[in-house]
Order: sequence, then structure tokens, then C-alpha cells
Amino acid sequence: MPRLNIANRSLHYLDEGEGFPVLLGHSYLWQASMWGPQLDCLRKRYRVVVPELWGHGESGLLPEGTTKVGDLADHMLAFADALHLEEFVVLGLSVGGMWAAELALKAPDRVVALGLLDTFVGPEPAAAQAMFFGMIDRVEQGQAFPPPLAREIAPLFFAPQTPVPEEKEAFTQRLVEISAERIASIVALGRMIFGRRDMLAELAKIAVPCLVLTGEQDIPRPVSEAKQMVAVLPNATFVEIAGAGHISTIERPQAVNSALTAFLAGAIEGDVPMSG
Repeated sequence: MPRLNIANRSLHYLDEGEGFPVLLGHSYLWQASMWGPQLDCLRKRYRVVVPELWGHGESGLLPEGTTKVGDLADHMLAFADALHLEEFVVLGLSVGGMWAAELALKAPDRVVALGLLDTFVGPEPAAAQAMFFGMIDRVEQGQAFPPPLAREIAPLFFAPQTPVPEEKEAFTQRLVEISAERIASIVALGRMIFGRRDMLAELAKIAVPCLVLTGEQDIPRPVSEAKQMVAVLPNATFVEIAGAGHISTIERPQAVNSALTAFLAGAIEGDVPMSG
């Protein structure tokens, strides 16, 4: 699997298919495989590139001096440069959407369309921030995700009656198995994510076609947040995925694939109107 040196760290990524480049950003505490169903679908028509976040999957640890989500966007822009991607689409879920929005603002001449999936670029609500920071503190103190904490965290990523309980169990186990050397990176990223800046108003500057997609039962990023972003974006399409939680790509892959293929056909190839 390919790797690139970005910010003096090894960045692992998947690169499959041919055609217009589509960059996929995965969720916090997940990895490139979160996009498996979409990769299988989209690589038939596009070049699909999936970088793995620092401290996640097979990528290296968080680069020194990384203190905010905007820094992640800078890393991903350097990554696009290294792959000679002049223009591309970015589809990001959760923190992937957060850095994707920052990237769209930093490189408006290169990001031709933006997908914000199960994410929110406004400020973290105070109660949620306190809960997430408390969980991160426990991870830092124990230098691990002990099983009781992993069992608290996992349900946040899935619908209450998830159609893929086996994925929930596998995710819980992966949390427990995270190595001690990765904990500092994961803790720092968590504090960046849940302490992120409020860039909601800045979405008004993003004129390219945007897809805002959220699982109907997303717990950390509810539909109400998605609608706040749609209200600000000049050229947004909103899709709600019935029966899906935070990782909608895995829980309802066919519905997500349908929404993404329609969006990309319109944004890249002009097959359908994008406003609405």
C-alpha cells in the first residue's frame, strides 16, 4: 500500500480507479476501510484516493506543530500536491468533513465540489464538548481505550438499532487494541476536533456544489446541525439517510452510494442540477 512523506511523517493512503480525482476523508477513530463500499462503487468511474489520518490505520503519528483542524487541511493539500492533483472533489465524514471544508476555503481554485457527511463545522455544543473531552482525558490517563470506555464510545458511531451489529463489535475491539504509541496522537486530534474553531459563517464563501449528508439517527452530529450548514452554503444539496447513524457509509452503504454518485455526476459531469 502506498505511502508519502508529508510534514515529515509517513501518510498511508489508498489510490484506486481512473478518472477525475475524488479525495475521501474518514472519521476520527476509524480508517480508510470505513469507505470500503464507496470505494468499490466510485472507482469504476473516478480515481478515488483515501488518506488515513495521523495515528490511524497505517499512517504515522501526528506531525509536530499540528494544533488545529486547519493544519490537517494543509497536510492534505500537500498530499494532493504530491499526487499532482490539480483539481479534485473532497468528500469527508466527521473530522474528514471538517478538514475538507477548511481545504475548500484554502484552495477554492482546486476543490471543485465538496461533500460534508455526518459532520459539523460550527462550534461543538458545550455539553457534548464536555463529554468528549472527559472521554479523551480518560484515554490519556490510562494510555489506552479500556473495554468499558470502548463500550461507551462505540454506540456513538452507530444507530441505536444498527443494521450491522457485527461492525459495532469489531469497532469496539479495534479501540481496545489501539497501541500505546498512538494514544498521544489520538488524544491531540480529539482535542483539536472537539475544540475546533467556528467556521459556520465562512461556508458562505464556498460557491462550488456541496452535498450535506447526514444519518437520520446520527448521535454526535444530528440532522439539525446539517441543516445549519445547508442554510449557509450557497449551492448545497441535503440528503438524510434513513436508519443510519454516524458512520452512514457502513450502515446504509447503498443509500450513501446512490447519493454520492448522483452528486458527483452533477458536480463533475453536469448531469443533474446541484441546487436545492
